[in-house]
Amino acid sequence: MLDEQAKKTMLLKIPHGLYICGVKDGENMNGFTVSWLMQSSFKPPAIVNCVKQDSGSHEMIKKTGVFTISFLESTQKDLAAKFFRPQRRVGNKFEDVEFYEGEETGCPIISDSLGYVECKVIGSVGEGDHTVFVGEVIGSGIHREGKPLLLEDTGWQYGG
Repeated sequence: MLDEQAKKTMLLKIPHGLYICGVKDGENMNGFTVSWLMQSSFKPPAIVNCVKQDSGSHEMIKKTGVFTISFLESTQKDLAAKFFRPQRRVGNKFEDVEFYEGEETGCPIISDSLGYVECKVIGSVGEGDHTVFVGEVIGSGIHREGKPLLLEDTGWQYGG
């Protein structure tokens, strides 16, 4: 029997970073916070990125097959907060955020991040309410050194 409270308590103990995933389809661009992300392979270099299925950005990744991940510094909680709400409710999230488009994907990369990876989707699993996109890392760069932002450091919860 599944103890719901125990399940939630234990799943919330899984440590997560907090990142911004950038997507682009034609002229339409968006970014959203990601915490369910991890490296999954050395050869090819790959990560898994779990994206909520009922989001517009999920559809953009399915259509274009590419995305970026900007790595935030531990002091960038306010920047992460800008990207939590759905684009359909808040509009252009990049309006006052400096960014540039990745050379490999054309997706937005936050200039004031620690660095980034650009990914091409090489697989996906669509079970539950999130899709696990496996992205081969096809581009990367470092902007500066710093301690990464962790979800637990923000006081926010996404999981359980």
